Amino acid sequence: MNHRTTRRRRLLTGGALALTAGLVLAGCGDSDKSDKTDKTSEAGDSASAKKPDLSVGGAYIPVPAMDDMAGGFFTVTNKGAADKLVSASSPLAGSVTLHATVGSTMKERKSFTVPANGTLDFSRGGNHIMLEKLKHKPKQGDKVEVTLRFEKSKPITVSMPVKPATYNPANSADSTEHDPSNAKTHSTTDKHSSTDKHSSH
Repeated sequence: MNHRTTRRRRLLTGGALALTAGLVLAGCGDSDKSDKTDKTSEAGDSASAKKPDLSVGGAYIPVPAMDDMAGGFFTVTNKGAADKLVSASSPLAGSVTLHATVGSTMKERKSFTVPANGTLDFSRGGNHIMLEKLKHKPKQGDKVEVTLRFEKSKPITVSMPVKPATYNPANSADSTEHDPSNAKTHSTTDKHSSTDKHSSH
């Protein structure tokens, strides 16, 4: 074997090794990229799972006894992480406040927690909203628009039907069946819920 042949083999061997190393490095690069993509996707899924998923149903307002004040009731259902109801407003009222009933005493609250995978109930004898400084007294059959605002979720605007003064769905097992408007739910994914039509008072 002459010197020229030996040199040629060395060059071919060196080139093959360089090519193999390049392929290995390229493979590692693709693997790293794939791992990063998978981790990013997992992180996105995890973040999504931690978001609140709210909807509002069973909303109504009893015909008010007073001309300038009315109470409102509804249920917030949450299929995600915890959130807070922090305020409400209505074009019918000069202000809307949040209240809890403790014993026989009504106390104003700044916020209410909406538990993760749970419900926040506003019902007779318990939590409720107060629509104050009414522009006019609503009549039975009217619908009052109320926007609920949350700490994390987008606002939800609900159309609350005005019911008889003594109406209480808790006393009627089939109230939803005979009253489709009471069964309608509004969620944070509704088209109208993403816009804040009314300013806070």
